[in-house]
This record gives sequence, C-alpha cells and structure tokens, in this order.
Amino acid sequence: MAWVNAIIQGILTGGLYALFACGLSLMFGVMKVVNLAHGDLAVIGGYVAIGIITVTHLPVLWSIVVVVPLMAVLGYVLQRTIIQASLDRSVLTTLIVTFGLSVVIENGLLQFFTANSRAIGTGNAIITSSFSLGSQIQIAYLLVVIFATAVIVLLGLQYFLSRSKYGRLIRAVADDKEAAQMCGADYRHVFGIAAAIAFGTVALAGIAYGMYSQLAPTTGTDTILLFAFAAVVIGGLGSLWGTLLGGVVLGVAQQIGAQINISYEVLAGYLVFLAVLVIRPEGLTARRARS
Repeated sequence: MAWVNAIIQGILTGGLYALFACGLSLMFGVMKVVNLAHGDLAVIGGYVAIGIITVTHLPVLWSIVVVVPLMAVLGYVLQRTIIQASLDRSVLTTLIVTFGLSVVIENGLLQFFTANSRAIGTGNAIITSSFSLGSQIQIAYLLVVIFATAVIVLLGLQYFLSRSKYGRLIRAVADDKEAAQMCGADYRHVFGIAAAIAFGTVALAGIAYGMYSQLAPTTGTDTILLFAFAAVVIGGLGSLWGTLLGGVVLGVAQQIGAQINISYEVLAGYLVFLAVLVIRPEGLTARRARS
C-alpha cells in the first residue's frame, strides 16, 4: 500500500506542477519566450495574496479573485513594454531580460519582506484536513482541490484557444504572426493577451503553493521555475495537456524516489527529466516527425 500511496500522492502533486507550468508553456507556445522570471512572478502573486488577506481579512478564495486579475494586467503591461521590446531584438535577448527581471524581483522581495518564509491561509480547514482511503492512505483535501483546479484551468484554456475569437487569433499569430498581421491582426496586442493569461495562471499557482507549502523570496527560482520547466519539457514544449502529463510524471517520480529514500525525492524527478531530454527531447506528447 505504501507504493500505491506514493503514486496517488505523486499524481495529485502533479496538478500543482501543472499549474506552475501552464503559463510557461503558453508563453513559449505563442511567443517562443522562455520566461526565466516565471517562478518569481508566482511568488509575487502569493505575497500579494498574503498582503490582501492580512489587511482586509478576506478569505483565501476571495483573495484569488483580486490577485489573478491584477497579475493579468501586469502581464499585459510587461509584455507590451519590456518583453516585446526584447522580443523585437531577438529571442536570446528575452532570456537575458527575463533573467534580469527575476533578479530584480527576488532582491526586491528580500529587501521588503526579508528571507522569512510565509504561508497562506494556515488556519483554513481545507488546507489542514485530509481523508482516508483504507488504513494506510491519507489524502489531503488541498491536493485534490489543486489537482481539480489545474484540470479546470487547462480545460478553460483549451476551450478559449479553440472556440473563442481571441483564442483562434492567438493560435493564428502563434502559427504565423506575419500572415496574421497582413490580415489585420495586431500581434503585439495578441501577445499581450497571451501574457496576461500566463501571468494570471502563474499567480494562481503561487497562491496554491503558498497554501501547500511556504513561500520565500527565493522560492521562485529554487523551486517553482525548476519544477515548471521540468514539467513543460517532459510533457512537450507548447502543449497545454502535456504540462499536466509532465507534472504528473514528475510528481510520481519524486514520490517513488522518496519511497525508496527520502533524500532521492528531488533527484528522482530530475533523472526522469534528463531521461526524457535524452530519449524524447520533443516531449512525451509531441508527435515524431516522419522521415
């Protein structure tokens, strides 16, 4: 039963990793931008939620209603200014710029909030409660809610991209921005919308992580960005459902590693990440090109 428990916990933890990764995957799929500040933006979302809860005493769920739109607006503004300016020069420039943005955010958080860790909604029953499956398996309600949230977010993004006017426009710009521009589409505005969605989802991921564990100014680069990048690469760059598969594979690998030896938890996940890079670098969900 211990191995069954490890697999179940890994699958549920994979939902959190998928939330980390979907915004990163969306920005790469649409703009070919690897946002190295992605994890730090999640931490900002978590810290803003903590500030709102502290000042207004709003419940955690209501803080999400405030934080996600704020981060979406920030994403649009950053895309139309800093990120787009760097993207107009070269893709490599965006790596340098987003790395610089990551450094600024992390040091700013350290300056204003110190290095102390903070959690979100520690007194909330849904965060601390769990239920049993049999006598040896305990499942946290929070992990179930986070996994369900990840699936709902991915379903919503998939529906938006396939059925809505702006979703189809985003796909058209992602396929060929020059052709879309010739048809009257402002690709910079479309990129801004995609960035707004990505920043909104990463803010949600930051709040979820703050409820699951604890946030610190360095969490973005030490944990969230690495797990998000690993999930994206395992599942397939630019694939939304691939991020869920990648997150689940990463989570299960970590839990199985921890079952063997607790010190192997993180190592096992990165070994799977490395194996996918070597054997199938395009990701598990990508179709192989026919020769």
